[in-house]
Amino acid sequence: MNRNQSMFATLVAAVLCGLPGLFGLCFGSTTLLAGFMPGARIDILGSTEQASAVTLGLLVLCMSIIMTAMPVIIWFVTRRRREPPPSDHEPLPPTS
Repeated sequence: MNRNQSMFATLVAAVLCGLPGLFGLCFGSTTLLAGFMPGARIDILGSTEQASAVTLGLLVLCMSIIMTAMPVIIWFVTRRRREPPPSDHEPLPPTS
């Protein structure tokens, strides 16, 4: 992968995974905190239990941490130094 392709892959991953991951971090932490508020009026897919808000908050936080880390992983994999291909200009070993 050349330099332009690795830069493009990193930018696409940042837009498609990083930005929704950051939004998920905000949403998950807000939902998690709302689940711990006493007397909060919570409606998660028709359920008014606080445990459902805590579960959804933890689930969204875990998924968004993975999504936020994805551009960093792609950057590391694409920018990694690879060993150069063998050269065809090396001298041949002597024949016996």
